[in-house]
Amino acid sequence: MVSALGKHDVSEYLLLRVETDAGIDGAGEATVTPQWSGETIWGTQAIVDHIFAPLLIGCDPYDLDTIHHRMDSAATGNWFAKSAIDMACWDIRGKAEQQPIYALLGGPVRSHSIECRFSMGAYPVARACDRAVELVKRGFSTIKVKVGTGEREDVDRVLAVRNAIGPSPCIVIDANCGYDTETAIRVARELESASVSLFEQPTPRDDYYGLAEVRREITPQVMADDICFDLAQARECLRHEACDVISVYPGKNGGLSKSMQIVELAEEHGVACSIGSNLELDVGSAAMCHLVLAHCNMDVENYPGDIMGPDYHSVRVVKEPLAIAGPTIAITERPGLGMDVDWDIVAAHAID
Repeated sequence: MVSALGKHDVSEYLLLRVETDAGIDGAGEATVTPQWSGETIWGTQAIVDHIFAPLLIGCDPYDLDTIHHRMDSAATGNWFAKSAIDMACWDIRGKAEQQPIYALLGGPVRSHSIECRFSMGAYPVARACDRAVELVKRGFSTIKVKVGTGEREDVDRVLAVRNAIGPSPCIVIDANCGYDTETAIRVARELESASVSLFEQPTPRDDYYGLAEVRREITPQVMADDICFDLAQARECLRHEACDVISVYPGKNGGLSKSMQIVELAEEHGVACSIGSNLELDVGSAAMCHLVLAHCNMDVENYPGDIMGPDYHSVRVVKEPLAIAGPTIAITERPGLGMDVDWDIVAAHAID
C-alpha cells in the first residue's frame, strides 16, 4: 500500500487472547501502523502487558463500561490496543451466549455477504491503470485511488484510471491528509471530468474548518477518516458540518463499543457511516463485518467500505478464514467473532 503516509509492505500487528475463569477465551487484534495511529507493535504489547492487563484481571468481560473506563483513565489514545481487548471481550460474550457479535449488537440488518470497494495504492500511472482494470474484471464496482503524494501525479493517475475503466465504475479518492485546503479544492476541480464520487480525508488532521470548506467548495461528497478517531472528534466533524460520511472501524475507534457510539451519534445528525480499513487480518476484519451487519447507518450500500485486509496478506492466521470472493467478504453465523485463531501459525510468524 502506497499513500501520502508512505509505503506499507509488512504488517506488524498484535494478536492477543483474553482468558476467563469460565474456560472461554476471546481473541483480539491491534492493527497498528505507527505512521497512521502512532502505535507500534512493541508499544502496544507493552501497554497491554504492563498497564491494561493488571487493571483488567478480575473484571467481568460483559462489563465493558468499566473496562473502557479503566483503560481510558490509565492511558490516552492507544485506540488499537484498547480495541483488541474490547474485541476479545465481545468474542467471549458471543461464545458464552452462542451468538454472533452482530446479534448482540442488535443485527443483522443486511446480508452476511458485504460488497466492498478496493483500496488501490498511489501507483505510477501505468501500474494504476493495469491494476484498476484487473479489479473491475474481478467484479469491483468501486475503486478507491490513493492520492496526496503530489498534485500533478495524483491528477494524472486518477484521470488515467477513469479512462482505463470507463464511465461506469465509481472512483473515490483518498488523500490521507496529504493536501491543504486550497490544494484539495483545486485537485477536486481538476478531476471533475473523472466523476469522482467521494473525496476521503482531503485535509490534515484536526483541521475541521478546512475540511468543512472543502466540502462546501467541491462536487464530490466528503468522507472524514483520519480526523475522526473517537467520539469527541466525531462531534467536531458534525458540529462543523465537515463531512457527508464518517469512516469508522473498531481498531481506529478503540473497539466495537465505541464505534457503535459514533455510528449512533452520526445517525442522529443525518450523517452516514461506512467502514474503513487499516489492512486488518481475519480477526480485525471479522469485527468490522459484525459492525456493518449490526447497524443501518453503516451505509455500505451507498458508501462501500474496505474489508479486504486479509486479501492483501500472504498468511491467514485463523483456521477458517473469512470468505473473500472478488469484492465480497462474508461472515458466518458462528458465535463471537466466528474466528478460531491458529496460534501455531501466529507463533511461527511471531516478531522477536
